[in-house]
Amino acid sequence: MTANITPDSNTPERFDPATADTRWQKVWDDEQSFRADDSSTKPRSYVLEMFPYPSGRIHIGHVRNYTMGDVLARYKRMRGFEVLHPMGWDAFGMPAENAAMEKGVHPGGWTRDNIANMKAQLKRLGFALDWSRELATCEPEYYGHEQALFVDLYAAGLVYRKESAVNWDPVDMTVLANEQVIDGRGWRSGALVEKRKLSQWFLKITDFADELLEGLSTLDNWPEKVRTMQENWIGKSQGLQFRFDLSNGESLEVYTTRPDTIFGASFVAVAADHPIAQGVAAQSQETQDFIALCKQGGTTAAELETAEKLGFDTGITARHPFTGADLPVYIANFVLMDYGTGAVMGSAAHDQRDLDFARKYGLPTVRVIADGDNTAAAFEGDTAYTGTGPLVNSQFLDGMAISDAISAVIARAEAEGWGQGKTVWRLRDWGVSRQRYWGTPIPFIHCEVCGVVPVPKKHLPVTLPEDVDFSVPGNPLDRHPTWKHVDCPQCGHAARRETDTLDTFVDSSWYFLRFASQPQDRPFDPEEIKRWLPVEQYIGGIEHAILHLLYARFWTRALARIGKIEVAEPFGSLFTQGMVTHETYERKNPGNGQPIFFSPGEVDRTSEGATLKADGARVEVGRVIKMSKSKKNVVDPDEIVEKYGADAIRWFMLSDSPPERDLPWSEAGIEGCARFVQRLWRLFGQFDAAATGEDKALDRKTHQIVHAIAGDIEALGFNKAVARIYELTGAVEKAAHSASRSSAIRSLLLLIAPMMPHLAEEAHAQFGAGLVANAEWPAVDPALLVDDEVTVAVQVKGKLRDTLTVAKGTAKEELERLALASEKVQRALEGAEVKKVIVVPDRLVNLVV
Repeated sequence: MTANITPDSNTPERFDPATADTRWQKVWDDEQSFRADDSSTKPRSYVLEMFPYPSGRIHIGHVRNYTMGDVLARYKRMRGFEVLHPMGWDAFGMPAENAAMEKGVHPGGWTRDNIANMKAQLKRLGFALDWSRELATCEPEYYGHEQALFVDLYAAGLVYRKESAVNWDPVDMTVLANEQVIDGRGWRSGALVEKRKLSQWFLKITDFADELLEGLSTLDNWPEKVRTMQENWIGKSQGLQFRFDLSNGESLEVYTTRPDTIFGASFVAVAADHPIAQGVAAQSQETQDFIALCKQGGTTAAELETAEKLGFDTGITARHPFTGADLPVYIANFVLMDYGTGAVMGSAAHDQRDLDFARKYGLPTVRVIADGDNTAAAFEGDTAYTGTGPLVNSQFLDGMAISDAISAVIARAEAEGWGQGKTVWRLRDWGVSRQRYWGTPIPFIHCEVCGVVPVPKKHLPVTLPEDVDFSVPGNPLDRHPTWKHVDCPQCGHAARRETDTLDTFVDSSWYFLRFASQPQDRPFDPEEIKRWLPVEQYIGGIEHAILHLLYARFWTRALARIGKIEVAEPFGSLFTQGMVTHETYERKNPGNGQPIFFSPGEVDRTSEGATLKADGARVEVGRVIKMSKSKKNVVDPDEIVEKYGADAIRWFMLSDSPPERDLPWSEAGIEGCARFVQRLWRLFGQFDAAATGEDKALDRKTHQIVHAIAGDIEALGFNKAVARIYELTGAVEKAAHSASRSSAIRSLLLLIAPMMPHLAEEAHAQFGAGLVANAEWPAVDPALLVDDEVTVAVQVKGKLRDTLTVAKGTAKEELERLALASEKVQRALEGAEVKKVIVVPDRLVNLVV
């Protein structure tokens, strides 16, 4: 405590969050209490939660996420660190453009209004944020620097443009990410998606595949699940790339990770845009029609696995390199040109996709991996066997383990000259072109004379035009009457701007660098980056495990490679918090039987069920699931803050559930938190600076709990810290009046300061001076962390009959004497003779009769 606390007879009986919250939030703002000082000589701590998309409202999930980060940031300040805890907005993206089309508003105005609303909500919760570093990715002062970095990466050969297959929405007239294709249709328009070839901009993330994979082994403070997901996404695999000789005189390159199953191959399949397929289509309208059908649907691995397998027999056959058998060559909708060689070998018995295809088209299914005692060549059933076992029905491979068979096939292929072992990656270069308005303009110019030319840095930022028309689907930049027309910066001839904008994942791939350093003339100062990075603690949802986190790692490494920074990994420690959940309330629509959902505010909930406030009739109580606007099981943080105060909601977010697990929301839970706020307030009012007397047991408990909570917060075990605060509160309430009790109250106030900062400030102001926001963590006496008393169990015939509280290290003879003197032990002995006494010092006395 940095100031003395003295009792005040004018202390209100109840804590009033309605006035206290706003008062202290204003003080923190006026004092700039949480502004990070770049010139500080203190050790640094960078705490960051994934910044939100400005959708218009903060939801409860945000509150949990930011409360966790806030507790850690405030705690680090109390421990003497210079803390960077910033906030900004991931502000580009389709929702703003959708609002423009649906509501007739400008995306910029819609976004900035939402930012203002959400910022006000965050401030009401009292988060210790450095608002001086606030940024929004939609502002030119941010994305102009992003354009400069993009040009730098282009100069280094890490950005390129090529024609590529994309998901095309023919109604919205835009490229869709794989995740935006649902059941083969555009997520917004519902139109059947087409596969098109378009010239797209790419970042060479594949150049970093090895680095990104190897770097995972250094991320000890990341969840194992996230590292595994990234490892699988990068997808390093060893396999065989080999050549089939075709019946038309050509050859076909195929890659497989399972050369051990080559004797089970019954067909070969190529992508719809493979040269073999295109050659057949040139002579056949039927083939052209099938290829057009293949171009419908998404391109994600999940969709390819679950979609109906369609094939077209080309009439061409492929010669098996070992058996000489002729295998039919199909065009198949589940093969993509961008994966491997655009052609696959189908070994139906041991790959579910291949088996589904073989069953559909009546192709052989030959077992080549034994399933226990089952070695029959004819594979039965509709579920592929993907387990382990010795090779069977495979000539020279019979009896080998799978790994040995893979090596043997590769060795034969290389010796005979028809194939070679090869390492391939699932990871593909990152296509960043989007045919949208509300995004970072890609800083390039297309000139008929000079080709593709980067915009000179002195002309950056390339800003978005304000006068755009969303009445017609498609990219407004492409049809803008003036914006795209510009002179070539090299030759001066008339040219046109690139009208694609960058994937919004680019915006979030380096924002943490800009938070750490914000010079006007460049994206960041590398010296400041070196001092702040890597982020000590990054907090966010596991749904970002792949794309955002992988792209951020790539950008950091790419910028390091071109000499912009000296940091390889952006996030030292990663924590993925659980979701906030709530039960649902619904009725069936009598007209169509579809569910009609109701919000918690529309329902009266009791232990017996739920009724709708509007008519008093019952509604069905559904499962406890993630809060969702569509299910209406959301809770408005503003309403909770209004009713209970910021500290009660913060306390609820930290209580009960471990932070990595889901947290079920309950009205009873938040009411209990509000009661505990008042309980603490009453306890703080009992502090007596003039108290005398010592309570050694309470002193010891206080110091032990202070020490334990520090460890809990550093390990993000907030629910454990909460439990210890309840424990100390109960112990203080039961303790007699003494100086030790008042000291414990003082420590308790500091312990709750990171979690309930408004209550802590209000109590401190009532009883003392100075801001708790500037206070130090309570000191701990190491001597009090070691118990000087122990509890020793006393057993008679192996059953517990009494316990002894004695000084630690009490001699065996004394423990035996005390045990025998116990009235409970004497009653248990019932006069029997004690034949043997077994003493385990500090733990146990066992009397054998």
